[in-house]
Amino acid sequence: MLSFMWFLVFLTALNPGPVQQQIESLVEEDTEYLVKFYEELHEKPELSLYEKETASSLAAEMREIGFDVTENFGGYGIVCIMRNGEGPTILYRTDMDGLPVVEKTELPYASGYKMKGANTEEVSTMHACGHDMHMTVWLGTARALAQMKDQWQGTLMFIGEPAEEIGAGSRMMLEEGLYEKFPVPEYGVGLHCSPEIAAGKVGFGKGYTMARAESIDIEVYGVGAHGASPHKSVDPVVLASLMVMELQTVVSRNVDPIESAVLTVGVINGGTKHNIIPDKVTLQITLRTYKDEVRYMIHKRIREIARGIAISAGLSEDKYPVVTIPENSTAPNYNDPQLVDRLVSISEQTLGSEFVVEATPKMVAEDFSHYGQTDHDVPTVLFWLGTVPPDRMVALENGESVPALHSPFYYPDPIPSIETGVKVVSNMLVDLMNEKG
Repeated sequence: MLSFMWFLVFLTALNPGPVQQQIESLVEEDTEYLVKFYEELHEKPELSLYEKETASSLAAEMREIGFDVTENFGGYGIVCIMRNGEGPTILYRTDMDGLPVVEKTELPYASGYKMKGANTEEVSTMHACGHDMHMTVWLGTARALAQMKDQWQGTLMFIGEPAEEIGAGSRMMLEEGLYEKFPVPEYGVGLHCSPEIAAGKVGFGKGYTMARAESIDIEVYGVGAHGASPHKSVDPVVLASLMVMELQTVVSRNVDPIESAVLTVGVINGGTKHNIIPDKVTLQITLRTYKDEVRYMIHKRIREIARGIAISAGLSEDKYPVVTIPENSTAPNYNDPQLVDRLVSISEQTLGSEFVVEATPKMVAEDFSHYGQTDHDVPTVLFWLGTVPPDRMVALENGESVPALHSPFYYPDPIPSIETGVKVVSNMLVDLMNEKG
């Protein structure tokens, strides 16, 4: 039975139905326009919370093809609605922000853009996480579906999210009243560029696919002194160093080996001069987890280790380390298993089963899952769009390293990535819109 089902999928890929044929034709006609749009986006990335021109450009495009557009929703977020009779509401998200990275790809359309961010210092910017590709596929899908309204019924809810890179955008839009001022969707769909999957393919994972990300700060106090008189100090540099090493045992010795967690000390900062023992050092930590019980246990161990080292150094209680764990964090991405099965089937019918791969969970973070983790409990799926060019794919298959997301050398292969993304998502949304209640 299973082999027969795969045979049917194979036949469908070889002999696409009328909807799939229409989408294929629309994508082929639109590719040149979308590639140009993509290159323009790539040349001018805007930082988180400062996506004014990017959002305005997307809003203008969406109005032109017939969407009702609300701008400046949750920062520079945009909400684009197209109603087409009775039927389900489907949310499709793109993110819009770039990163403070100096691009080193040497592409003809490489970013040389600079802008001031929150700290008012001018920095170079780059779409090093593929948000320009996300926006282009999003727009291409909107353009395709607007031309084939006879093939679907319901409400398209296309949202452009700001500030995803700082894990704030989805909460900003939800707190602005996304599900109070606009329809609550039956399903939510998003994609993310993959630096490991070949352009022309897509990847899916079920359940937890990306981790919760938390930024934790520790202020380590001591007693300052001259560097030549360490016996008169309680050296916070030494205490912080002990903490760094002890924290490395939390995942290896406190977390159940079948669970997943990452604890990385990314910053250790203290002191002003060679011969001065300071009175304070700061540590900055990134913590990645899937499950709350693992997360809270690690919080407990971080506090215990920090306090215990201070006590062992003889510090008084007023000089115990201060551990700051923000209340808000990026939720782990959870892909609804039933919706994954459905979208995998659609993708296999669209591309062929050999172009749909299983994706393993990652410890990177995304805030897309917040759209599903509300009181409305919306099933959501965030899938991977393959973007790796052929030469880099050969290197990857030979065990060599290739640029990852956030690398100054990362870039998608534009044409196959755009065409694959638009075809797959357009077919997904049409199928979901035609769901029989």
